[in-house]
Amino acid sequence: MNQLLNEISLALQGGNAKGVKELVEKAIEEKISAQDILEQGLLSGMDVVATKFRANDMFVPEVLLSARAMNAGSALLKPLLAEGGVKAAGKAIIGTVKGDLHDIGKNLVTMMLEGKGLEVIDLGVDVPPERFVSAYEEEKPDIVAISALLTTTMGEMKNTVEALKAAGAKAAVMVGGAPVTEQFSQSIGADYYSADAAGAAELAKNVILAK
Repeated sequence: MNQLLNEISLALQGGNAKGVKELVEKAIEEKISAQDILEQGLLSGMDVVATKFRANDMFVPEVLLSARAMNAGSALLKPLLAEGGVKAAGKAIIGTVKGDLHDIGKNLVTMMLEGKGLEVIDLGVDVPPERFVSAYEEEKPDIVAISALLTTTMGEMKNTVEALKAAGAKAAVMVGGAPVTEQFSQSIGADYYSADAAGAAELAKNVILAK
């Protein structure tokens, strides 16, 4: 791998947003392609972060710093990737259900999905079923990811899955959050369940590749 791209990856793993930004700018000046910077620099760094996070070698605050570093680098690359006609690996919409204001888990999943090269539309928190449906109709994503962190809002997750199915949504519906289980996921008709953010991203990528 190009040494500069390796430095970008390492800076991202260390959560150094300023360093990532400067190194990406340098790589652009050196005429390294935006796609190579993205894949061999930013995304390869995020893969390491995801692996360490799953192994409990990195924790949420460190992962969020890496996310900020990823965003600093990808913001510089987005216009160049668009010019080059480089498309995202797939598209996902994500949100926390109505009545639930928790967003750390959702933000981690968002970051991990972006780390797999997906475009992610974040609907935020306290999202009613009809907003998930309208976002699906506007964006036509491959994945709809639904989060609930309270046992009291798990019923809204069921309502959201049912609303998407009633609207004829073709996207894979993925659910997760602290109180959610594989058994609950199956009982409400969701397509996929993941117990953690890194697993959700890996699953999403595999679902898209299988299409």
